[in-house]
Amino acid sequence: MNHLKIKLFVLIALITFAVQPAVASNGPELPEQCALIAVPEGQELAFHVYAKGVQVYRWNSITFAWDFDGPRADLFAEDSFHGEVGSHFSGPNWQSKSGSRVKAAAEPGKLCQPDVSAIAWLRLKSTETTEGGIFRGVTYIQRVNTTGGLKPTDPGTLGEIREVEYTAEYYFYRAK
Repeated sequence: MNHLKIKLFVLIALITFAVQPAVASNGPELPEQCALIAVPEGQELAFHVYAKGVQVYRWNSITFAWDFDGPRADLFAEDSFHGEVGSHFSGPNWQSKSGSRVKAAAEPGKLCQPDVSAIAWLRLKSTETTEGGIFRGVTYIQRVNTTGGLKPTDPGTLGEIREVEYTAEYYFYRAK
C-alpha cells in the first residue's frame, strides 16, 4: 500500500510540473534588428508559453484585401506543444485553463520581422488583467520566434475567411 502511495505522489508531481508554463531567466534573445521590442526597464519575466494555432483573415470586398480578423491558438508549457495551459484569441486575449486572463494592445512601431515568411515579432502592452491567477499584473507581452501566419497573397471572394497556421512564443512580464 505504501508503494502505491509513492507512485501516486510521483504521478501527481509529474502532472503538476508538466502543465506549468515555461519560465525563462531573462526573456528571449532578440536579434539586433528587434531591439525595439525589448521591454522597458523595471520589468521582470513572469513566464513564457508556446502557441500553436491560426491567424484568421477575412476578405474585404471593398478594399480587395485580406483584413486581419484575429488569432486563435492553444498555449503550451513545452516547445513540443504538450502541457496545454491556456488559449489565445481575439482582443488580443490570453486565458489560462484556470480562467485568469490578460488583454493587451500592440504598441505602435514596436515590431520587427526577422523572418519574412512569418508574422512579425512584437511587443504588446497590457490593457486589462484579472485580479488573480497567472495573468494577474502582467504589464507587457512579447511575441517572438514566429512561424507562418502571414495573410494570403491571392485574392479571396465575398465574405471568405482563411485560417493560416502559425506558431509563436509569448513572454509575459510584470513590473518589479
